[in-house]
Amino acid sequence: MGEIEGNTDAPVQEPPAVPPWLPSLTTPSVDGMHDFFLGPEGLRPGWSLFLYLGMGAVVFFLLSSVVRFIPSGGAGALWQSFSIYIVLVISSLLPTRVLAAVEKRPFGVYGLPWRGVFSKLFWLGLAWGIVALSVLMLLMRLAGAFSFGDLALHGTRALKFAAFWGAFFLLVGFFEEFTFRGYTQFTLARRIGFWPAALILSFIFGAIHLQNPGEAWVGALCAGLIGLFFCFALRRTGSLWFAVGMHASWDWGESYLYSVPDSGGMVTGHLLNSSFHGARWLTGGSVGPEGSVLVFVVIAMMWVVFDRVYPRSQPM
Repeated sequence: MGEIEGNTDAPVQEPPAVPPWLPSLTTPSVDGMHDFFLGPEGLRPGWSLFLYLGMGAVVFFLLSSVVRFIPSGGAGALWQSFSIYIVLVISSLLPTRVLAAVEKRPFGVYGLPWRGVFSKLFWLGLAWGIVALSVLMLLMRLAGAFSFGDLALHGTRALKFAAFWGAFFLLVGFFEEFTFRGYTQFTLARRIGFWPAALILSFIFGAIHLQNPGEAWVGALCAGLIGLFFCFALRRTGSLWFAVGMHASWDWGESYLYSVPDSGGMVTGHLLNSSFHGARWLTGGSVGPEGSVLVFVVIAMMWVVFDRVYPRSQPM
């Protein structure tokens, strides 16, 4: 082949330098995108929480549209509320099931191990809720701030409402405990540690209660502190089953058994015609027992007793 004609000694033209103030036009590497979404333990906590909340919102939107077909008049209003909580439970559990597969973790690490379903911890939680609330109501009775009154329901009607509200508040316990102390607690704790995550989520849990009709800051503070106590129980037992049981029975005891306001609301079909007497700071007023200063005495007692029953087995 012949030689290529031309001046082979001509200087090679270098591409102009890109000024430092212009953004880089290079395409991000695959490794860079990988590190953006994934860390040493898999999907980064921020993305995990974003996906969890996003999927939960989508599931709730889709399923709640079906609930609208339930008549809202009379007994239909009760069943509509019941159905909404079924949807809320599904909206909190289903995204976790998906993300557990993505993160390659067993579902139980998020606080509700299947082997603990209605186990001893759950029944202990039920007992703790009723006993703790009964201590509070007894203190209010001794202070002259509460009267039991007479029965508002009798016979099978009383039993039917007892069963309905028992199932209803079990759903409430599942939803609120897993939403605030299940997947979110586990995932946020991966980033900032257990107790900082517990403090943030308990603060949010208490603040959300301010949206309830008749709620006040004392009741919201009480809700936040009880939420923190449930985090303490999670830390000591490794499970949310105790918290689910106690949450359900506390709400059931307030709303049905003692027939007092629960976070500012009264339910249809409560057992007693009970009443409050005296100053709001003692009775809780429209907030209910959770707005009484005596509730903080009970919460302190719960911390002390639980610490003795479930001593620390490892550094916290």
